[in-house]
Amino acid sequence: MAPTVVSASVGVLGPLLVKLTGLLAGEYGRLKGVRREIISLRCELSSMHAAVKKYAMLDDPDVQVREWMSLVRELAYDIEDCIDKFIHRLGRSRSHGGFKEFFRKTIHELKILGARHDIAGKIEELKSRIRQVKELKDSYKLDDIACSTSSHAAADPRLCALFTEKTHLVGLDGPRDGLANWIIEGGRNTTKHHRRVLSIVGFGGLGKTTLANEIYGKIEGRFHCTAFVSVSQKPDLKKIIKDVISQCKDGSTIDTYGWDERRSIAKLRELLQDKRYLIIIDDIWSTSAWDALKYAFPENNFSSRIIVTTRIVDVARSCCQPGRQDSVYEMQPLSDDNSKSLFFRRIFGPGDCCPEMLKEVSSEILKKCGGLPLAIVSISGLLANKPPVKEEWEKVQRSIGSALEKSQNIEGMMKILCLSYNSLPPNLKTCLLYLSVFPENYVIERKRIVRRWIAEGFISEECVQSRQEVAEKYFYELINKNMIQPVGIGYDSKVHACRVHDMMLEILISKSVEDNFITVLGGGQTSLAMRHCFIRRLSVQDFDQELVSALVNEDLSHVRSLTISAGCVKHLPSLAKFEALRVLDFEDCNGWDSEDHECLDSYIMDGIDKLLQLKYLGLRGTHTSKLPSGIVMLGDLKTVDIRDTCVQELPAGIDQLTNLEHLLAEGLVDMSIPNGIGNMRNLRVISGFSVNLSSADAVKDLGNLASLDELDLIWGHEGSGEYKSHEDMLLSSLCNSSWKLKNLRIDMMQGSFEFLHSWSPSPSFVHIYMVGGYYFTSVPKWIGPVLTSLTYLHINLTELTEEGMCTIGKLTTLLHLELSLKPGPTDRVTVQGTGFPSLKEFVLYSFDGGAYITFVNGAMPMLENLTLYPFDLLVAQTYSFYLGIEHLPCLKKIVWFCNYGATSSQRKAATAAIKNEAVAHPNHLTLILGGKHNEENSNNEEKTKEVGGADENKNLSSSG
Repeated sequence: MAPTVVSASVGVLGPLLVKLTGLLAGEYGRLKGVRREIISLRCELSSMHAAVKKYAMLDDPDVQVREWMSLVRELAYDIEDCIDKFIHRLGRSRSHGGFKEFFRKTIHELKILGARHDIAGKIEELKSRIRQVKELKDSYKLDDIACSTSSHAAADPRLCALFTEKTHLVGLDGPRDGLANWIIEGGRNTTKHHRRVLSIVGFGGLGKTTLANEIYGKIEGRFHCTAFVSVSQKPDLKKIIKDVISQCKDGSTIDTYGWDERRSIAKLRELLQDKRYLIIIDDIWSTSAWDALKYAFPENNFSSRIIVTTRIVDVARSCCQPGRQDSVYEMQPLSDDNSKSLFFRRIFGPGDCCPEMLKEVSSEILKKCGGLPLAIVSISGLLANKPPVKEEWEKVQRSIGSALEKSQNIEGMMKILCLSYNSLPPNLKTCLLYLSVFPENYVIERKRIVRRWIAEGFISEECVQSRQEVAEKYFYELINKNMIQPVGIGYDSKVHACRVHDMMLEILISKSVEDNFITVLGGGQTSLAMRHCFIRRLSVQDFDQELVSALVNEDLSHVRSLTISAGCVKHLPSLAKFEALRVLDFEDCNGWDSEDHECLDSYIMDGIDKLLQLKYLGLRGTHTSKLPSGIVMLGDLKTVDIRDTCVQELPAGIDQLTNLEHLLAEGLVDMSIPNGIGNMRNLRVISGFSVNLSSADAVKDLGNLASLDELDLIWGHEGSGEYKSHEDMLLSSLCNSSWKLKNLRIDMMQGSFEFLHSWSPSPSFVHIYMVGGYYFTSVPKWIGPVLTSLTYLHINLTELTEEGMCTIGKLTTLLHLELSLKPGPTDRVTVQGTGFPSLKEFVLYSFDGGAYITFVNGAMPMLENLTLYPFDLLVAQTYSFYLGIEHLPCLKKIVWFCNYGATSSQRKAATAAIKNEAVAHPNHLTLILGGKHNEENSNNEEKTKEVGGADENKNLSSSG
């Protein structure tokens, strides 16, 4: 694989310059002699940052350039470490109280003198290194090297997709035939014959170009004029247009030499104006490229077609014009069967005969390929040249990450996968590289990774966007560019988590090692001996005792994050050695026995108070039972996550953590709200605290948290008399006009919500969840049009009426509605044709007899998912089990379960009736009936064939 761009250098320098600028604006910039040093550092580093950004844009930087960038990166790390130590040694002395002013000032000045003396030598050393790095750049004449161009052009790695042997194509027949049919016969039932666009989008290596080429070969004879052109990351518009002209029948003899873009476009439009044309635009990377190209292809009434391929979802959508029946087709990985067929065919020939001894290792290799045709073809090509010996194949399987770079069979694949990475801006490269701290196949929760990015200092505020908003934006940009795979898309289109494809993860690990960005123990790592730099971030994914013990001999004072994914921590060096940690994450790190659990408790107790720069502490899903008291010394902490642990109480003085933003404590035992929580004014998210175990003053203090965005509470007491003051305090807080609260969850295990009768909620609420053992007798009065931002509502009701549904239906922004009934209604409830204009998901639970609900024309016009649990067949039978789903034009999925009192004949009759309604529905509905999943393609066979089959075309979506 060609040398990669050293992106981590840019990722380090950017935040460091922001930090230096902040120091100048703050109190440290006013200290004698300090301001001058900061300005000098910032000036030198700004110049280096500009050079690094320029070099990072090179596709293949010279080895000297990359080595210089490595020196700059390590220098930037060390400068930031020095600055942080300086801040903490001076800043902490300013924040400690309890002494008389005279002694406080005296001690403070002594500490400043000591800090200046100790750090002065380090600053001089760093300034000397800066001079050396500058001199190296000049002496090696790096600018001249960087500006020189290669004497030969690299071959386009995508060319192989255009000339793939037919015997090597697997799993494309269905999509090819379905999409070809859509292109040829689309619009048969309309009088419009305008130009239409098909966008094929997906991860690099999924076969987009191959599919487009297959479609092209199948249907090109039906068009007067055809052309296939590649765009790439740096499109040459004039060359592309001339290429299309040369492929047109009447344009092949035209001499376009010397033509500019305007003349070329005019000629192409002239050639295509009265012809039915088919143009394939392969590998388009930006909406601006499409905007420049689309005007070269005239609108006409000859049913012309354009097919574009891209890796970026937004680009695919931008090529499709709303209301024009244009479509986006999302490529999917090969199925397990197709993956095996392609893999074995490439190695053993058409017979697909794999020796029994190789089947297990083959499955492991294919698992890593993850259905990616490019990876399967490349690795099978490598194995085809090796003897069919189990040990040889296992060697390839174990070393897929490192061996790939050295094999010519794999070079093309790596280049294609790297195209996507190299196209990212530096900030996204840094965030993507960071995902290599997690093991393969790991599901990475969105909120967790966003908080960790911020804690690492990768995220800066942009214009009016907070760091949280910027980090969320970066997460979705990586999904949009198909760099990470979304896991769990919610009712509001928010992605719950992501996963990194195994082959992309191998690339990220390789680049992280090259950039000294992350050091991984486990996953093939066998030694630390070859390291030449300090460890900056450490991920322990497999407890190899020898490797972990080797850490004792390493200087760990520069490690910024420590992520432990598995095993016992007893062999790890003391936390006190990780003095520069920003992130400490043990999430789901469970040992195998009680001794391991005790090890984790004792490990975090010893030395955590020395981690003065710690911003993120993640203990979720571990068996830890106690937080160390020293945590209250960590004034920079932003996140403490102790969900799903055995921690019963927070240390005294926790309210000193005034910078804390996320306090997540939804554990295995209830915990009281800490006293003095009102001092923690930066808290944005609080979860898992019990109101009835807390003091009334602590509940009252919640109202002082003006930045609070999300509040998750538990109420577990019996009766309300003893806790009347708690109710009053909570209601007072909820009514606080200064609150920014958007998400409220109260789990009322015992007790009543009646104290909320007079509540007037803020219009800012987005999510309200009030469940548990209490049921409202009717829809609460506080639910009304004032909730202009509410998207999620889940409440319990003793009675569901059409009047109540009408009240909820006036919530115009509501996307998800979940109602739990006790008991169920004795007759059907009809959803009227007004209200619920935005609702996408409706869930109706009834744990005592079931519920029967029907829909009339205009009811829930945007509903996509309907869940009825259980469905009251006794009432429904009276109305022939009719639901009225034909009135739900956007419906995609129905989940329903029969109530327990129903007979077998009633179940069969209900199932048949609902299936008949589904068959009549124009959408391909997914039905889950009685707990068994049965996908019902409700269109008739002829319609299914027309769109190529529901299974093959389920990812074909119209933009109209």
